[in-house]
This record gives sequence, C-alpha cells and structure tokens, in this order.
Amino acid sequence: MNRPRTARTARPARTARTARPARTARTSRTSRTGRAVLAAAAALAVVAAAAPAEAAAPAHRHGGTLILVGGGLRDDNAEIYGEIVRKAGGAGRARIGVLTAASVPESQDPDAADPERCSNSACNGAYYAALFARHGAADAQWIPVDVEHVAAADSDAVVARVESMTGFFFGGGDQYRYITSLLHGDAHTDSRVLAAIRAKLAAGAVVAGSSAGAQIASGPHMVSGGDSYQALRDGSAPGYFDDPARLGQIPEGGFGFFGPGLLDTHTGTYGREGRAIRLASDTGHDRVFALDEDTAVEVEDVGSRRESLRVLGTHGVSVFDLRHARSRTVGGRWSIAGVGYSYLTDGDAYDTRTWRTRPGGGRTRLVPASSSAVPANHDVFFSVDNPDGVPYSFSGTARALVATTSRRTATATTYETGPAFAVRFEKTGDTRAWTADGTTAASFADLQVRIGPAGNRPAPRRRSTA
Repeated sequence: MNRPRTARTARPARTARTARPARTARTSRTSRTGRAVLAAAAALAVVAAAAPAEAAAPAHRHGGTLILVGGGLRDDNAEIYGEIVRKAGGAGRARIGVLTAASVPESQDPDAADPERCSNSACNGAYYAALFARHGAADAQWIPVDVEHVAAADSDAVVARVESMTGFFFGGGDQYRYITSLLHGDAHTDSRVLAAIRAKLAAGAVVAGSSAGAQIASGPHMVSGGDSYQALRDGSAPGYFDDPARLGQIPEGGFGFFGPGLLDTHTGTYGREGRAIRLASDTGHDRVFALDEDTAVEVEDVGSRRESLRVLGTHGVSVFDLRHARSRTVGGRWSIAGVGYSYLTDGDAYDTRTWRTRPGGGRTRLVPASSSAVPANHDVFFSVDNPDGVPYSFSGTARALVATTSRRTATATTYETGPAFAVRFEKTGDTRAWTADGTTAASFADLQVRIGPAGNRPAPRRRSTA
C-alpha cells in the first residue's frame, strides 16, 4: 500500500452499534484518576538518561509466549492478567512495557485534559501500566510511540527501555496505527523498537495484546474491518474502507508473531464468524482462530517444535478448518461447504500441528441424553440492524446441536435478506463435545459448517483463492 505513515488515525464510528452490549474492557474506571500525571511520568521515565533496570532472565529458551485477547478484557480478569505477569517473570519481578499506539494521539483526543474521560495513547498507556501494577507487576511503563511520535520507534532511549522489559502488552484501537508507527512504510520492515520486541519474544518474553493489539500479531491478510453478512454477500478486498461493514484485509499483514492461521477478534459479540470464514476462503488460508471477548489464546514456545496453544478466559475461541472446504459463486451468490468448526473454552488445548483439541481439566466427554430441540435462529451473525439480536448466536446454535439427540443438523439464517444466507451445522462421526456439568456442551470439535443462500444447499466445488 502507498499510504502516508500518519494518514490513518481514525475511522468513522459504528454508530449503529450503540445498542450492543456494553464493552467490558474498562469496567472499573476509578483507577484512571490522575492518569495524565502518570502518563507524563511514564514518558519521562522512558527517555531518562539513567540506565534501565536489568531484565529478568526468561524462564525457558524455546521461544516466548503470546497471549492474544479477543477484546473486551475486563480489568478484573485475574486469570489473563495474572498469566501475562507470570510469564513475564512473576509477581514482584515482571516488567511490562505497554504499547498503545493503536489509540488516537493526545492532540486528537477532545478529552485529553480530563483524566476520567481521556482515551488517547498516553493516558491509555498510563492506565494499563497502573492496571498491571495492580495485578502484581514489579514495574509497568508506557512505551511512548504513536502516530505523532514515529521517530521514537527508532530512538536509542526507547529501545533501551524495551530491552529492560520482560513482557509487553499491546492495547486496542485501530491496528493500522500500529503499522504506521512501528513498521517502516511500504517496505513493512521493523522499527528498532519492534525488532527489539521480536527478539525479546524469541528469547522467552511474553507478548500480549487485546483487540487491535491481538490483531496486529497476525501474519499476511490481517483483517481490517467488515461485518459477516456483507462479507458473505460481497467478498473481501485489500485495504481499509470508509464503509465499516465492508470486509477488508491488509495483504502484508501485521507483525507476524502468530503463525498458525488467520486471527479475528470480538467474534461472538459482533457475530464475526462469517467474515472470518469468508476471508480465509478468499485468501487461501486453511485455518482461522476467531477470539471471543474477555478470552485469550495463549501460545507457548512460539515458533518452535514445542509450540502449544490453550484457551483462557470467559467465553471461547472458534477454530475454523478450511483444509477440505470448497466454495463457489453461482449467479453472483457465494457459498462454501466442508468447513470444520471447533469451539474451545477455558483450559482447552489445541495442537497446531495435528489440528486436534484436548479438553481442559475437569471435563468429560459429553454423551447427549437430552432430546431438546435446537432453538430457531434467524439472526446467526447478530446483525447490527436487529435490535432484538443475541450475541454468541452462531456458537449458541452449534452448542445446542452437539448437546441434543434429536437432531444431527441445524440450520440458522441471517437477519438480512436480499439474499438471505443459511448456515447449516452438521454432526459427523468425528464430532466430539465435552462438558463440565454432564448436560451442556462447554466445548466441541469437528462440527461441519456449510454457508450459502437460504433455500439452496451449497455444493462442494473448487476452493476459491480470490
């Protein structure tokens, strides 16, 4: 892309989403009091002439850990924050560098002077630094790089501060701001700060992020926006778009920390399963990890033969397997069949090499005993236009299906018409589900999914690589 480094600093707000459930990332805002002062102190600490403290030695030498959160990370999620601190050296030892370049810079924040309302890169950096200190970090400091301070990404003082850290956290916002502030232009090469973080990850540090901070860990074809219905109807295209419903992607990707597949975030809350499947099909990817809010995928020993993955948090992670998927477009209408669908929840592990799920502790294989019907679902992607829509609708239908003896298939449709799309879920001989209470499905693996115009069954054909 030929785009100025500071050109993309804001997108039009999705005003149609105001009726959605409240975002939970900042449920406790009292700690934001005085953030402006903390931000100034953090920035001064980074550029101070004093030598940085020595970083603690990593716990192992097989590669570091990624902890990627689907957004909406609650301040009181001790499981996820605690794991970040633990992997960074533990309580009283962890030193966390906080990056918030995805936020608007201070000059563009109309509430910059109000520590209770500000949401710019400096005050968000100080906010997260204070939050990590509350969760046990010995030190947590904002790394003062954003789209108005691009030169800081190659500063000796800032690089020295990065070198002193044992872990890093990338906050949310607009992931393109991370590209413009931490990568060098069209060459898509690392700034010195990003190169230092990459080296720390390889040596055993933890790199975490939420929402845009998780998306930026993506490799090629990082998603840049879009809604599921429009994605199924119109397909994807490279770039960012003024229409926030249009499915876009960045061919060069983000920082490339995460290699097992495509990433998506806020999945169940915004019904993004459809866009994740369409983007993978359009770009030739075999696998997507679609993360729900307040939920993380933790990847240990990143990039090594020992790499392992597990899920932490409140909701789940959808894994879509497109190795045997086939898509076609007939009469301008797109369809796909043969998509494998697994849904992992807290404690579940996933082997990225064998594509197999291992249930978390305390769970047993679910043997369906209920003959309950699968509830009708006429808004499978939680449409922005449906005031009565229900979040986690897609995974809800799937979980109801694997827990009943009454059906082997279930079909849900989009709220939108012209055309309407149908999603068909099917149990096969490989489908497995696990339970913690003996009746409901906590997680499952290897359901089959077909998507196509409502009333028509998609026929498997050659996979699209457009």
